[in-house]
Amino acid sequence: MRTVTLDGALMQNKEQLHAHLHAQLDLPDYYGWNLDALYDALTAYDKPLDIRLINRFELVDSLGRYGEALIRTLEDAAEENDRIRFRVVK
Repeated sequence: MRTVTLDGALMQNKEQLHAHLHAQLDLPDYYGWNLDALYDALTAYDKPLDIRLINRFELVDSLGRYGEALIRTLEDAAEENDRIRFRVVK
């Protein structure tokens, strides 16, 4: 199982957030750089993937509701795709 650590401290704005997601999750070049596109990419993911989020509070402090929406999107994608596991580590 591939393990990816997303760092909320590195996602201070939406552009940084999606650049970090694109790099860490190996998203396709056509990734739409929005949460709907992230959900679509993750629910179609066909290999085991363990996603860990660190520095959740920094993410939410910087992005507010968008940061919370990212967390919900990751939770929803993991619920939909049984190959994905998501958890907030700290």
